[in-house]
Amino acid sequence: MHADPRPPRAGRERLTAAWTWLARRRRTALAQLLRGACYGAGTGAVGLLFMWAEHRM
Repeated sequence: MHADPRPPRAGRERLTAAWTWLARRRRTALAQLLRGACYGAGTGAVGLLFMWAEHRM
């Protein structure tokens, strides 16, 4: 533990810190969002394919 911990940020300083944190991690967040969308689209396509195949049987 730190001997002299900083007090928690409050108000506008807290928002500024949050925006700074988001800006540094924006590229990673967008990559994860794209990855999730691709997985979702693939899962949906496979599900529709199986529904179509079951309907044809």
